Amino acid sequence: METATSAEDAAEECQTAHGYIGDKSKYLARLKRIEGQARGVHRMIDEDTYCIDILTQISALTKALEGVALGLLDDHLKHCVIDAAKLGGEEADVKIKEASDAIARLVRS
Repeated sequence: METATSAEDAAEECQTAHGYIGDKSKYLARLKRIEGQARGVHRMIDEDTYCIDILTQISALTKALEGVALGLLDDHLKHCVIDAAKLGGEEADVKIKEASDAIARLVRS
């Protein structure tokens, strides 16, 4: 029964100390820039900017969001998935499925 407790502890730790926590300020800074880009797109539309210029900015905004998503996914794999895999069992299966589902969502978007 010790393994179940360890798996529960690892799951709880992953939920309270996310893998990105060491890079939290970096992510927040990137998201602040992304917010600025989104406001810029809004302003461009409000000012009747040429369509292609707006689409170029949207492409840059999309790329920036993808960068954040890939960074978070990488942190999740290195922290939560690896910790769960070391413990094995159902928790490992759950974390691997979560990661696979997240990857599938990113690929579809």
